[in-house]
Amino acid sequence: MAGQRTTPADLSAFSPASTARAAGLRRMKAVATGLLVALAAVFVVAFALQEQHPWLSYVRAAAEGGMVGALADWFAVTALFRHPAGVPVPHTALIPRKKDQLGQALREFVQENFLDSDVAREKVSGLQVAAPAGRWLARRDNAERAAGQVAVAARSALDAADDEVIQALLTQLMQRHMVEPDWSPTLARALEDVVGARHHEKVVDMLVAHTGDWIAEHPEVFVETVRRRSPEWSPEIVDKLLAERLHAEALKYLAGVRTDRSHEARRSIDAWLAELAQRMRTDPVTRGTVERLKRGLFEDERVRGWAGQAWTSLSRSLLASLEDPRSDLHQALVAAIMDLGGRLQHEAPLRERVDGYARAAAAYALAEYGPELTGVIEETVHRWDGEQTARTLELLVGRDLQFIRINGSVVGALAGLTIHTLATLLL
Repeated sequence: MAGQRTTPADLSAFSPASTARAAGLRRMKAVATGLLVALAAVFVVAFALQEQHPWLSYVRAAAEGGMVGALADWFAVTALFRHPAGVPVPHTALIPRKKDQLGQALREFVQENFLDSDVAREKVSGLQVAAPAGRWLARRDNAERAAGQVAVAARSALDAADDEVIQALLTQLMQRHMVEPDWSPTLARALEDVVGARHHEKVVDMLVAHTGDWIAEHPEVFVETVRRRSPEWSPEIVDKLLAERLHAEALKYLAGVRTDRSHEARRSIDAWLAELAQRMRTDPVTRGTVERLKRGLFEDERVRGWAGQAWTSLSRSLLASLEDPRSDLHQALVAAIMDLGGRLQHEAPLRERVDGYARAAAAYALAEYGPELTGVIEETVHRWDGEQTARTLELLVGRDLQFIRINGSVVGALAGLTIHTLATLLL
């Protein structure tokens, strides 16, 4: 929900490194605080005895300066994360109060120094992904992994898709591209191409051959046909001889059609096909008949049901083949991926084209999505809880900040000693 406060992860609760970081922070705080306490004790002793031992005035001055430095740096470090000693001094608890400005600054820093920098533009302009990708894909084990990921993606896509929606889409596409267009001109052109290239002769040869074989194996059909159609007074021997004659003539005729490429039957078939193609082009009656047959075919519920079942069966079969490492389809996909890897390595035009696409995509992503990416940083920080943010950042950098307290104690002690020495010498 927009505007809702969230809490950044408490680092101390998630990893051994974070636990060690928290322990280190506690130790450094104890060291810095112990140094302040030690300086205070030295100051008290030196202040009390400096009258009897004048040289202790130098120790007092050093301890006094060290305490001032330690307290000042404690105040400065603590003021980053919370109010010192719980007192709401102005300009303290900076991180909880300035959290939103911090997020904005982080966004601007990342945008200006990473996404909009000369280094980023140089990296994009010199981006080369084709050759490394080719070397990776050319290895069979990597190609197997890639093929497996393709199968997983295909499975996810089909699982997410609604079969009814897909079938409805297929029905719409079939209606638009197959039912609505007029088939007659296309069929006429295809028929003319078939006849012109003599492709139909193979069909004629097959029909003639099978017909001849069937007639040769069933002479009794001729005998029975002649017997049923001959007069009652016709002798049986005459019927038999006539049937045998008809049987022989039919075989002889089919043999002639089979061997003679310019047989009258073949010429008749050619003429009939040419006439049919012409009628499909020009005769409204023939074209109407073709359209009725076409619509009757696609409007048949059995055909629609078969199309839906075909999609379901085909998709499931393809998925099973893609996921089976032993299937021909999976192996063909692996081979295609390895071939692509080899081409990416050795075909300079393809490699340059792929690198060009990658550079264009990277430049587009930086230009279009860079502000959105950095905006996520700002929005995320904005949603963080201020106090928890301060605790998290203190856990990350607090140990190093304790060295500031220690250094402040040392520098303050040296400064106090120097000032006291100079004052004593000069005054």
